[in-house]
Amino acid sequence: MKEIRKALTIAGSDSSGGAGIQADIKTMTLNGVFATSAITALTAQNTTGVFDILEASPEFLEEELDAVFTDIFPDAVKIGMVSSKKLIEVIAKKIIYYKAKNIVVDPVMVATSGAKLLQDDAIESLKNKLFPLADILTPNIPEAEIIIEKSIKTTEDMEKAAQEISKKYGSATLIKGGHLINDANDYLYSDGRGSWFYGKRINTNNTHGTGCTLSSAIASNLAKGFDMEKSVKMAKDYLSKALADGIDLGKGQGPMNHAFDIKASYKELA
Repeated sequence: MKEIRKALTIAGSDSSGGAGIQADIKTMTLNGVFATSAITALTAQNTTGVFDILEASPEFLEEELDAVFTDIFPDAVKIGMVSSKKLIEVIAKKIIYYKAKNIVVDPVMVATSGAKLLQDDAIESLKNKLFPLADILTPNIPEAEIIIEKSIKTTEDMEKAAQEISKKYGSATLIKGGHLINDANDYLYSDGRGSWFYGKRINTNNTHGTGCTLSSAIASNLAKGFDMEKSVKMAKDYLSKALADGIDLGKGQGPMNHAFDIKASYKELA
């Protein structure tokens, strides 16, 4: 019987399919692992913005997590959008109870469109409850600034921030540069060592779900047994190629093509 590694995504649903649970499942599937999910919230959103959020109850989220962990135990867990303190506490409790491994926390606080996705009382809970459980944190610049409560303006600031976050929470930290500072160069601080991952800026407005995609690809690679640095390198390569594929959907900040590398025989049009 064929062995396949498994990854669990704990995040919000994106009705437009470019980010959140939908992006995570596509990414995990295309990166060779079986994807399971626990949905923290439904969002009514598209490429132009987020219009409404319907949060799952803590009780229902707990049922989702129990259902997955007691049947298809994941080799890695990616945690994305969690908008409230009570949901964060449920996730932390279950991660500890089931002794989950390869935990990737993408601290989603603001959508690509600028919409706020995290309640104020959840920020401290995220820091105190989930961050210490993570094997790697993957904040972008604005998220890292919220975490360290300092401004990040240069590459040196990125390095210092990654080191500060890593030492404080005991996890590897990947700070994503993106268009704010550089040509999509990201900095990883792990096990006392820093590494830059260089990327060429891709001239596209279709970047919806980049953070979700990168963190899910990292989780997939960790699930497959790669070390942290290799997992990040492979994930960044996948993200770059998905962005470069150049699909153009929607009226705003569109999604990338997660399935750019799928077998051609299954994507032919009639």
